[in-house]
Amino acid sequence: MPYSMHGRFAIFGEHDADTLKQLRVCAEVGDAVGAALMADGHKGYSQPIGGVLFYDRYISPSGVGYDIACGNKAVRTDLTFGDIKAAKGKLADEIFRQVSFGIGRKNKVRVEHELFDDPTWTDVPYLLTLKQLAQDQLGTVGAGNHYVDLMAEVTSNWKLGDPIPDTAPIWVAVHFGSRGFGHRTASGFLNLAAGRDFDDRAPGESMDQPPTLIPVDSEMGQAYIAAMRLAGRYAYAGRDYVVEQVLRILGAKATFTVHNHHNYAWPEEHGGVKGWAVRKGATPLFPGQMGFIGGSMGDIAVVVRGVDGDEARAALYSTVHGSGRVMSRTQAAGKWKRQGGKRVRVGGAIDMEAVRRRLASAGVELRGAGADEAPQVYRPLRHVLGWHAPTMEVLYVLAPVCVVMAEADEYDPYKD
Repeated sequence: MPYSMHGRFAIFGEHDADTLKQLRVCAEVGDAVGAALMADGHKGYSQPIGGVLFYDRYISPSGVGYDIACGNKAVRTDLTFGDIKAAKGKLADEIFRQVSFGIGRKNKVRVEHELFDDPTWTDVPYLLTLKQLAQDQLGTVGAGNHYVDLMAEVTSNWKLGDPIPDTAPIWVAVHFGSRGFGHRTASGFLNLAAGRDFDDRAPGESMDQPPTLIPVDSEMGQAYIAAMRLAGRYAYAGRDYVVEQVLRILGAKATFTVHNHHNYAWPEEHGGVKGWAVRKGATPLFPGQMGFIGGSMGDIAVVVRGVDGDEARAALYSTVHGSGRVMSRTQAAGKWKRQGGKRVRVGGAIDMEAVRRRLASAGVELRGAGADEAPQVYRPLRHVLGWHAPTMEVLYVLAPVCVVMAEADEYDPYKD
């Protein structure tokens, strides 16, 4: 069996006691109908990353998290590796130059979109005050683990450093969410649920605090659901915009698309019960549904399709959203300190210059990124996928060609 039982809930992979405790507390406090933990799971804020909770009466803004509707979009293009091989360095430079990473916008042009005419902006109190922020940041990627990648379609046994055939199709993949709009929406509803004003500065809260649960049939619950859905539309629009930017840089067209969230809540039915599946860092994968799962900057990514079975039902039709962090940002990159009037990282475990040399020697063009996103910080993707093998069919395996991220010191309070 690829999973074990923790009480009455399915656990895929191997996890520390703190992560398992978070899942149990979230389930017990909300009397969850179902719960599961994906193989890439690790400790998060209140609900573990990779955790799926199925409540019949509650919605959970702490479970969805601060980066509402964070997700992936990947498109297969009409280009091959041979078409871009000689120019991949220049393409990485152009993506880094033209796409807006971090908090700001490089081109200073506001992105117009029909979602800004959605009546939810005025129907839900508080959201209208966030509309300007949302308009200013639509189409910005952010920092942290958010990225824009060019990838090549390869065989299932490809490993870093292996050659890529000239005939390999090229893909564009992006990972980010609802930016400051989602973050401010999450913090606002967490404030309201705690009896504070929407715009209050939330007190320092523990990673181990119990989940924030709002009855679905309450006025606040319905307002949060509407706001979350608007943030979902916003995240989709942002990823669509950035993918189109990159396609223009490449002079390419998309021939196949996969697009989904992994920080969200969906109305679903499991075991004959209707409720809300709250996925934090977990990708929905119902039978026949496709998903994109990225690895680290030096690892493969995959496009998968859901398969039915006992394991899939135990996972609440969910799978991993990535390979799973095994080292904290501070462990990897060290702490920020002032030295000689400058802010520098001190004490990190990762030699990022060595990482850059290794990736370059393997043919990967890396722009931006910091030690807290190095390959060593994550599990190998094949390892976590192995735990979920009965629940999916792997359609495409993708190898990194260009990895573009924000600079390590890019300021972005909404990066995760």
